[in-house]
Amino acid sequence: MIRIQQEPFDAGAELQALKAGKTNIGGTVMFLGTVRDLSEGAEIRAMTLEHYPGMTEKALAEIEQQAQRRWPLDASLIIHRHGRLEPGEDIVLVITASAHREAAFEACHFLIDWLKTKAPFWKLEENPHGAQWVAAKDSDDAAAARWETGPP
Repeated sequence: MIRIQQEPFDAGAELQALKAGKTNIGGTVMFLGTVRDLSEGAEIRAMTLEHYPGMTEKALAEIEQQAQRRWPLDASLIIHRHGRLEPGEDIVLVITASAHREAAFEACHFLIDWLKTKAPFWKLEENPHGAQWVAAKDSDDAAAARWETGPP
């Protein structure tokens, strides 16, 4: 399931809803991404995330389907927020569930690496000196590159 929204979410409630009635799940992995107050040593006052409605949901649905083809997932959820967020606010939630923990761990890691590098979101950080768009980082691209040949 994919949701792109401005509103905050309750990670605990989302986890319980995902698992409700599913007794075949043996391992669940949850990643919760939060706005930090520092970025490369600079104070962050807020972050604004922009996206193209329709295109973003389609791209996230495709990557979720890819994760479901690569690993035996029983359930998955991606929630990504957009709009202006301040330090301490949650940005993204990814939950993967499988009969076995390893598939859940790997699928969650894959989805987060993809979201960090290829998801169609644009981030504008506000700091005491103004605002600047966040550029891609080589370290994030390197982390995502390991998935291009498939799961290990």
